[in-house]
Amino acid sequence: APVPRPRQMRDGMSFALHILQSARGARAINARAPGGDEAYKAVMSEPLGELAPVYRRLPIYYITNRMVVRGPETSVRWPRYSKVMDYELEFGIVTRRTATNINTARGHEHIFGYTIFNDFSARDIQSVEMEGRLGPAKGKSFDGANVLGPWIVTPDEIGDPTNLAVEVRVNGETRARGVTKDMLFSFPEILAHASQDETIFAGEFFGSGTVGNCCGLETGRFLEHGDTIELQVEKIGVLRNRVERQDA
Repeated sequence: APVPRPRQMRDGMSFALHILQSARGARAINARAPGGDEAYKAVMSEPLGELAPVYRRLPIYYITNRMVVRGPETSVRWPRYSKVMDYELEFGIVTRRTATNINTARGHEHIFGYTIFNDFSARDIQSVEMEGRLGPAKGKSFDGANVLGPWIVTPDEIGDPTNLAVEVRVNGETRARGVTKDMLFSFPEILAHASQDETIFAGEFFGSGTVGNCCGLETGRFLEHGDTIELQVEKIGVLRNRVERQDA
């Protein structure tokens, strides 16, 4: 990975479509256990609700395990406690300065560069954990869960980060396309919020959250043993990995 051990890793919830669709997907997974596939399909066909006001009030993020980062062209061994393998296409920033109380107007000065983030997720255990209202733990933290790469691209080469085309491919098949323009908060705004009376160090990673439609939880198509996942973000490149079940 371009940053094998980030000083810290924070991942956001910045795309409204993903927030709404992933909530429905989690409900569908929970419905499948007692009700089977028909119950799952019934929930997935429900209309989307309204976005909770908190997501527009302030940037929402969680801190994930910075010690389980992997890079491009690596195989991720799926945890034995999970049967539902999922990918998430995100992009994110690596910070270049150590600072506290960052001003939004100058937040761009604290961005060293941009990279792609595959936030691999064990969806079955995550859906149970989230009922406890404390955020994901084993649903997001296992060896190889956080993949960064293929490199870091500096802001002068990115230009406008809010209008980058993205694409997800699994075994060569395109599963989703999107654009980064719909972030609820920009990275300078996220940095300003996170740094309130808290020092943000050079070398930290901030993820954007998943672009809408760019994970299996939203579409109902998850991963299988041996699948190759390619996440492409315009001007950054392609992040490619393979998933393997340890009990296959």
